[in-house]
Amino acid sequence: MLRIGVLGDSHGDIRSINQAVSLTGAVDLWLHTGDFCRDAMFLATLTTAPVLMVAGNCDGRNEAKPDEFLELAGFQLWLTHGHRHGVKQDTHDLADWALRYEADIVVYGHTHQAATWSQDGIQFFNPGSVSQPRRGNKRTVGLLELNASQHQLLFQLISLP
Repeated sequence: MLRIGVLGDSHGDIRSINQAVSLTGAVDLWLHTGDFCRDAMFLATLTTAPVLMVAGNCDGRNEAKPDEFLELAGFQLWLTHGHRHGVKQDTHDLADWALRYEADIVVYGHTHQAATWSQDGIQFFNPGSVSQPRRGNKRTVGLLELNASQHQLLFQLISLP
């Protein structure tokens, strides 16, 4: 079982990042969905797990890549912020690109609203915002568990106090 912590849209809120790490427990990998991707560097000081990040619309051009593509436990994972795919309006473009990239899992952010859904056999996960949730949502962090032997995945949201 591979345990992956997922957070994003942290906007410099290191108190919330500390809370997220405490609530998530031990993980094998952290993913940061962007918007203050430099917070991923702070996250790396709190854990021994590797930390991967992508740049969001509030990040500089040279701070991180816009996308990361990973093979994890037999799954093809695409990590992106989502702003270049208009996810605040709808997710059609994101879903189209996920098909083109042959992704099994898409992890994205930008909306500051947690979401989990599937389309065309692809699982989409947005951990929401660890610091600035929108539309009455709570601050959240995600936990993605991948089981290679059974080719199963589980995504759960953890609310911060």
